[in-house]
Amino acid sequence: MTQDMQQIRRLVARGKQWDKVFVIIGLICLMIGVLTLAVLLAGLVQDGAGRLNWDFFTSFPSRRAENAGILSAIVGSSLVMLLTAITAIPLGVAAGVYLEEYARRNWVTEIIEINVNNLAGVPSIIYGLLALGLFVYALDFGQSILSAGLTLALLILPIIIVATREAIRSIPSSIREGAYALGATRWQMVRDHIIPYSTGGILTGVIIGLARAIGETAPIITIGALTFIAFLPEPPISAQFPFVSFEWLKSPFTVMPIQMFNWMSRPQAAFQENAAAAGVVLVVMTLVMNGAAIWLRLRYRKRIKW
Repeated sequence: MTQDMQQIRRLVARGKQWDKVFVIIGLICLMIGVLTLAVLLAGLVQDGAGRLNWDFFTSFPSRRAENAGILSAIVGSSLVMLLTAITAIPLGVAAGVYLEEYARRNWVTEIIEINVNNLAGVPSIIYGLLALGLFVYALDFGQSILSAGLTLALLILPIIIVATREAIRSIPSSIREGAYALGATRWQMVRDHIIPYSTGGILTGVIIGLARAIGETAPIITIGALTFIAFLPEPPISAQFPFVSFEWLKSPFTVMPIQMFNWMSRPQAAFQENAAAAGVVLVVMTLVMNGAAIWLRLRYRKRIKW
């Protein structure tokens, strides 16, 4: 009996040693990733800090680097991401809820699930080629904000669907059973319990999807986004009745990654500085967007009582 206890203690002590080793390795890997990112961001800020002034944000692109700005690019990125979020989030969440809570388990559902999972890893250029044939030519949307927003919505739709399904699967079955025991219908159970409790996980998928979409260049170039544009789209809000305008959906556009690509292709050092400054702005836009989603996620988690 004593020997068995000593052997158990040695096994426990060995397991604790491996735990410490794993913690050390994990910290080293974390520090490598964080320090690498910090160095890259510091270099980006150092190269572009000199151009971060009011004129840079309120000026259109120019052939002269000192006069060039990102006004059209930042407005284009904002409008494209707005349309992407409006399109992809409701469709992705609804599709995930349907597949997890309503769809019958048969071969059709299995094929859909396999294709959704595979589409999440398809290169973005494939979506650009699909959008070029479907939105630009077949549906005749042209090289517009509408085509760009729908293209990026298709790009992140599988990510949101997969994240929604995983968030729903993490909810204990006792939640469903309790709702049914109290006489709730399936829709009431989904509306009042499943969706609120899975909001945190769903927003995590939305964060990942939007962060990918805002930095994409290949599909936007494929559908014909402009590399030089010196005007803004029509504003979504109009001063005349009905006070909402949809003309901006048909406007030509450019986005921040394409503007950066255009400047990086120039040999002059001043354009390289402009590209670095635009990179800083793009990082800040991504952080703000993700920060808003994280704030919403934390807010919903605090309101939920298991």
